[in-house]
Amino acid sequence: MLELIQLNGYSGTGLAAVTEHAGAPKGSMYFHFPDGKEGLGAAAVELAQAQFEELLREAAQSEGSVAGSVRAVIAAVATIVSESDYRLGCPVSVVTLEMGAESDRLRATCERAFSSWIEPTAGLLGSEGLSAADALSLATAIVAAVEGAVVLSRAMRTTQPLESTADLLADMIAMRAGQVAEA
Repeated sequence: MLELIQLNGYSGTGLAAVTEHAGAPKGSMYFHFPDGKEGLGAAAVELAQAQFEELLREAAQSEGSVAGSVRAVIAAVATIVSESDYRLGCPVSVVTLEMGAESDRLRATCERAFSSWIEPTAGLLGSEGLSAADALSLATAIVAAVEGAVVLSRAMRTTQPLESTADLLADMIAMRAGQVAEA
């Protein structure tokens, strides 16, 4: 379901296509997801959430700074987008845009996913000395900027928006952390 949402959108992904893509009998899907497409969609968003959380964790562990972590995450996202010939993007944003006003369950699942990316980013920024409020504000802007850059990259069929966003965010993080160090 996750892959099909990325390719076709939530609305463009039918249950028959999911069972065919998975090579699973239709009955097993209803056994595991008795609430149908909405339950399957929520599970797909939760899987995307977990995958991106792991990417954030790996970047935080391997990079020496928050700015470096953000650059590493954006580089990984740019690779996914470009290697898919600009067909794959963020399934959480897709589900939010298509179903956020239609299904409170899916909207809330997407909200939790975005929060699960914002909160650890805010924690990293806090480790650079930013106050909790400033760290949360900047982390929210970082996630929003990356989401927007993915959309622009897909539309323009280039990773340049993601690369520009990485540069701008790294500068912004360095500036904010430098202001804290000077205080």
